[in-house]
Amino acid sequence: MTRMPALFIGHGSPTNTFDNISYTRCWRALGKALPRPKAILAISAHWYFGTSAVTAMEHPRTIHDFYGFPERLSTFQYPAPGAPDLARRVVELAAPFWAGADQDQWGLDHGTWSVLAHMYPEADVPVAQLSLNGVKPLEYHVELGAKLAALRDEGVLILATGNVVHNLSLMNRRMANHGEDWAKRFEQATIDQAAKDPGQMLKLLDHPDFDIAVPTPDHFIPLLYIAGLAAAENEPLDCLIDGCMYGAISMTTFGLGTDPALAQILEQAAQAGSLEEAMELAC
Repeated sequence: MTRMPALFIGHGSPTNTFDNISYTRCWRALGKALPRPKAILAISAHWYFGTSAVTAMEHPRTIHDFYGFPERLSTFQYPAPGAPDLARRVVELAAPFWAGADQDQWGLDHGTWSVLAHMYPEADVPVAQLSLNGVKPLEYHVELGAKLAALRDEGVLILATGNVVHNLSLMNRRMANHGEDWAKRFEQATIDQAAKDPGQMLKLLDHPDFDIAVPTPDHFIPLLYIAGLAAAENEPLDCLIDGCMYGAISMTTFGLGTDPALAQILEQAAQAGSLEEAMELAC
C-alpha cells in the first residue's frame, strides 16, 4: 500500500466551496495529484470543544456551522460515507490519551467539506473527523498528532485544516489577495519553522506577531497535528502554497511526504484560468 502524505490546508472562508480562485484550483489539483486514499482523517478548526472525539457514524451529516452567508452554503451537502473502522483505529492509536467515538453529535463541518468539495468533489472517500480538545495544552496536540503516524501506512490521508494567521476582527476587504505586514511576517516565520524543525512549532508562541496572528488557538491547532506527525517521522514540512487574503487570513498549505514536483504543479494550477484546467495540469 502506498504511504499517504499528510496535509495542513489553510481553508479560509466557507464561500471557497464554490469559488474559482488560486487556492481552490490548487485544492482541485491536490485531489488529482495525490495517491487516492482509502479514507481521510480530517482535523478541522471548527470542531473545537472540551474533549477528544472522533466521528464514528456510517453517514456523517454535513454541518453548517456559520451564519450570514449565501443560502446555497446553508443547503450544501457533502455526503461522504463515514469511516467507523478508522475511528476505532484512532481511538486505539491515541492511547493512553483518551478519545471517544462520536456516533451522533457531530459530522463534517465546513473546515472539512469546503476543502474536500474541491479535492474529492464526488464525496466518495470515507471521512472521519477528529475534534480539537480545547481544554488541553498546545503540547497535547503535537503529541497526539505524532501518535497518528501509523495511519499513513494504512492508506489514510490525514488532512488538517485551519489558518496559520486568522484574525477576523482585522480583515480588510480592500486587501483581498494580500496580507498585512504582521501577517506576512508570522506566515514566513511559520514556513521557516516548518522547514527547520516542525516538532518545535510551539516556538512560534514567542514570535512578536503571535498574539495578533493567533488571537484564538482554534485555527492554529490543526497545524500542530501535522507538525507532530513530521516530528515523529523526523521530516520537514514542505510549504506547498503560501499567501494571504483580506489582510489577516493566511492560506498557507503544508505537506508531509509529498512529491517534490507537487509544488510546481500547484503553482501552475494557481495560475490556471479555471478549475477544469487546474485538474488537467495535475493529471
